[in-house]
Amino acid sequence: MSETNSDAAKPAIDSTAKKPAAAEKKDEGFFSFLFWLVLAVVVLRSFIISPFNIPSESMLPRLLTGDYLFATKWSYGYSKYSLPFSLPLIPGRIFASQPERGDVVIFKAPPGNDVDYIKRVIGLPGDEIQIRSGQVFINGKAVPKQRLDDFILPVSPNTDCYAPEFETTDKDGKPVCHYPQFRETLPNGKSYNVLDLGTTPQDDTGVYIVPEDHLFLMGDNRDNSMDSRFPAVEGQGIGIVPQGNLVGKAAIMMFSTDGSAEWIKPWTWFTAARWSRIGGTF
Repeated sequence: MSETNSDAAKPAIDSTAKKPAAAEKKDEGFFSFLFWLVLAVVVLRSFIISPFNIPSESMLPRLLTGDYLFATKWSYGYSKYSLPFSLPLIPGRIFASQPERGDVVIFKAPPGNDVDYIKRVIGLPGDEIQIRSGQVFINGKAVPKQRLDDFILPVSPNTDCYAPEFETTDKDGKPVCHYPQFRETLPNGKSYNVLDLGTTPQDDTGVYIVPEDHLFLMGDNRDNSMDSRFPAVEGQGIGIVPQGNLVGKAAIMMFSTDGSAEWIKPWTWFTAARWSRIGGTF
């Protein structure tokens, strides 16, 4: 009787065998989900609504450093600046709509047209704009400016006082900034608060004539805003801004933080939030 090799009866293992059909479908399903998710986010941010954060105090008292807001993207139409990385896929501007005086708008700042800025619309095409002794004049008529109580801003990691003369303390001894505050009312009835910190060179200007398809934009913190009063220089003034640079209209405050949160201390994520500001509209 001959000896039998038992290993010879075992089937060989093929290391190149294909994955089971179920595994392939699972992979396809994941990548399909990921594709549609990315596409949905791109469409949402490009054409419907998009988040923006406030990195400076140029729009005090309405906007604070550390605010996060949603802007509607459909309000003024769409251009390449509506798309991620300003991809040149939209020729010119489609479904264009002109802003109203008083709107708070997000736009690509000239001359580079690559950084998002936020300012308030003061002048429309054809308007003559001038500032005299800190008061805005539109087409030769003064914009009413009413003195209000000082704007009080707590000092925080996100906020320092503009100058020592504005530093003081509240009733609890905590450091705060006291800023002179005024109420402006535009010809269309739109009212908003502004800060006037004193006499500065930009309090008196020549007459600016707003060209067709352009806007004259100003920050509400009038003495701490590089806006249409200054020539368009990268990282400084913006000049008179083409409407084609518009990205969206400020709509609702989604979050605000004073900057005191620490990642390793989760409870500070809540104590740092400015809860009273969340949900405010424009």
